[in-house]
Amino acid sequence: MATSAKVLAPGELRRVQARASRGRFAHRNKVIIMLSFKAGLRACEIAGLTWAMVLAADGRIGSSLAIDGLIAKNGRARRVPMHPELKRALQNLHKVCGHPVGGPVVRSQRGSHMTPRSVVNWFSELYERVGLAGCSSHSGRRTFITLTARMLGRAGGSLRDVQELAGHRSITTTERYIEGDRDAQRKLVAML
Repeated sequence: MATSAKVLAPGELRRVQARASRGRFAHRNKVIIMLSFKAGLRACEIAGLTWAMVLAADGRIGSSLAIDGLIAKNGRARRVPMHPELKRALQNLHKVCGHPVGGPVVRSQRGSHMTPRSVVNWFSELYERVGLAGCSSHSGRRTFITLTARMLGRAGGSLRDVQELAGHRSITTTERYIEGDRDAQRKLVAML
């Protein structure tokens, strides 16, 4: 089940980012990590993302990702605001790639779209190299959904906002992604 993927702690995410930032495809790899952890994209959305979904009318990286219904699960198009770290990673990749206006954002070693299966395998190999058990390509998405849900009170939002960011039809689906926090539960009870 997709929701059983491990939610990563900040230190674990830093280890994953450090490992992915090595080698010939470091810029691409950082974008893959950021799309998963800072935008909550699924493997199929990472694989299908094009520059047209990322760029503003002036050709620069926009302020949000326009996830097209053609790449989203169940055709549920949505807009996801751009996290600053993701924006910087996309700007760097855009520059390294020669400022493309079309085509895939995440390219395979051969220069074409990565397939969703390739993205899933890429994450599996990365987590294995870092030594993290229980992780999958869905770990970033589950971490994103859990962390956004935990910050709702500070942002003045509702669970409906998290549902829309995730592209879920049902709020109950979103709820299944959210991992509880025992420390927060103790604090809540203590405040009664």
